[in-house]
Amino acid sequence: MDRDTFLSQMAKQTYIAAGSETHLYMHEMSQRALRYTAEINGKYHSPEELRKLFFALIGKEPDETFGLFPPFSTDYGLNISIGKRVFLNSGCCFQDQGGIEIGDDVLIGQQVVIATLNHDLDPEKRGNMYPSPVKIGNRVWVGAHATILPGVTIGDGAVIGAGAVVTKDVPANTVALGVPAKIVREIKD
Repeated sequence: MDRDTFLSQMAKQTYIAAGSETHLYMHEMSQRALRYTAEINGKYHSPEELRKLFFALIGKEPDETFGLFPPFSTDYGLNISIGKRVFLNSGCCFQDQGGIEIGDDVLIGQQVVIATLNHDLDPEKRGNMYPSPVKIGNRVWVGAHATILPGVTIGDGAVIGAGAVVTKDVPANTVALGVPAKIVREIKD
């Protein structure tokens, strides 16, 4: 299994059987992510050093407008896409194997979880997984301790309240709060 084949399977949302070549690749690549995140989280780094480490983790060229307060964790790293002027606050945990796309001017609060894999509901197949990407539009603010579940798209300008569990798409320019998150108002100019 190579990166391109894996990313193609994730983009097609291909079912992943436990013990399959894809599943074994996921475990192998998680070790790579753990090495990078151990370095990111293990000691003080200047903002420039953090950017360099983070963008090496996600396999892209560093962007000077990106900001990160560690610690940060992820299970893969190479299926994260980050726009311009994005800030990730401390304690974020991204399960990116299914794909995470973050637009421009996004603020992500402390200890936000973004998940992109669901396990099979059948107890006999519980180790099997379904990937489903998360997409976060431009100018989105995700409050502290929010959880965004697989397959969710958050529209441009939306706000996700602290502690919300986002199970469904959130339209642009709305505020979503609660467990499960519900739209509570529109944002108007």
